[in-house]
Amino acid sequence: PTLEARESTLNQVVEKTGAVVVHPYNNPLVIAGQGTASLELLRDVPGLDAVIAPVGGGGLLSGTTICAKSLKPDIQVIGAEPAMADDAMRSLREGRIIPSVNPRTIADGLLTSLGSITFAILSAYNTTILTASEENIVRAMQLIWERMKIIAEPSSAVALAIILEHSGYFRKNFSRVGIILSGGNVDLQNLPFAPAKPA
Repeated sequence: PTLEARESTLNQVVEKTGAVVVHPYNNPLVIAGQGTASLELLRDVPGLDAVIAPVGGGGLLSGTTICAKSLKPDIQVIGAEPAMADDAMRSLREGRIIPSVNPRTIADGLLTSLGSITFAILSAYNTTILTASEENIVRAMQLIWERMKIIAEPSSAVALAIILEHSGYFRKNFSRVGIILSGGNVDLQNLPFAPAKPA
């Protein structure tokens, strides 16, 4: 379903039931909760000089940025975004939220635009965002499966995909990079790569 369809259904549920909406990314408490992923990463893996997190609406990346920079001010936090849905990168470059309008990407969990809170946080920290092609997103999914035996959804694999896409940049600037793999919502019947057959 489209974002508009999801929002319409949400509004119907709220109207019928009086439910309270907790925004999935543009909420300070949600951002703080999502930041705990980087807290755990930095505690478990000392000596990182960069951390990468996917970016759609910006909650995970904002939480990662706040937490990582609080623990290690000199660390570089980098957002990973599909090239076919690069509204967060363009928003930070232009200094205003640029809406995501009907993007077409395999990374369908990253289709939302930055929120007002996440935009302000990422702007204040001057967070870098890099993009990856659809091909490298699929390549990253396959690499994660082959090497780690983890099924990562495209929206998560984009964090590795930017390293594949910008390998020279990462080799030149960093020695230890942490990647937040944030989801495994994958239809196993429709993987975008052919898993290796057991011998």
